Amino acid sequence: MVRQFSADALLFDSDETLVSSMRSIFRCWSQWADAHGITVDAIKAVQPHGRPAAAIVADLLPAEKVASALALLEQAEVADAAAGGVVPIPGSQELLASLPADRWAVVTSGTRRVADARLAAAGVHAAHVITVDDITRHKPDPQPYLVAAQRLGVDPARCIAFEDAPAGLTAARAAGMTTVAVATTHNASDLDADVVVADLSAVTARTTDTGVEVTITVSEQTP
Repeated sequence: MVRQFSADALLFDSDETLVSSMRSIFRCWSQWADAHGITVDAIKAVQPHGRPAAAIVADLLPAEKVASALALLEQAEVADAAAGGVVPIPGSQELLASLPADRWAVVTSGTRRVADARLAAAGVHAAHVITVDDITRHKPDPQPYLVAAQRLGVDPARCIAFEDAPAGLTAARAAGMTTVAVATTHNASDLDADVVVADLSAVTARTTDTGVEVTITVSEQTP
C-alpha cells in the first residue's frame, strides 16, 4: 500500500528514528545503574523510553544526587557515540539527502551534547536540532514540536513528524501534525499514528515549489 502526503517540513525524533542508538543507550545506562546501585528493572519501571534523562534520573535518585549523576551519564553517552556505538537507521541518510536543510529538523528528548554526538556518529548533519535544552516542557507535551515548526517558519499542521515512541507521537498529534511511527522499539499495534513503517527505507520525498511531497510504502508485514 502506498500513502502520499504533502507537507512544508519533516520533523524527526533522533534515537531509533534517525539513528540506531539502543545498544549504546543500554551499555551506558547499565554501567550507570551499576555505579549507583540501581537495577535495570527499576529503570524500566519509570518508563524511560522517549523521556529526558533528567526526568528519569530524578525518579531514581535523591534530588541532591541528580546533577552529578546526570553529568556522568551524559559523558558516558557522548563517549560511547564517538567510539562507534551509533549507526544510521536504514533509509535515514537517503531520505535526509533528498531534503533541503530548511525543510527538516530533529526533535529529540536528549541533551544538546548527546544529540550532537549521536547525530554526528551516524552522519546526520542537521541545520535545526531541538533538544531538551531548548524547551521547558518535554514530550508528550507538544512544545518540542511546536518550537521546531516555529524555527522552520512553518505551520505545525503542515508538518509530518516521524517518531518511534508513544510519548513522541502523542506530542506530535497534540501539535496538530501528521504522524509516522517507526516500529523500531515498539510493536506496530502499540503505535497510534497515521502511518506505521518498519524504518525510513519505506519513505521517499520530493521537494516542489509548494513544499515536500512524501511517499510512504507500507508493507502488510510491518512489525
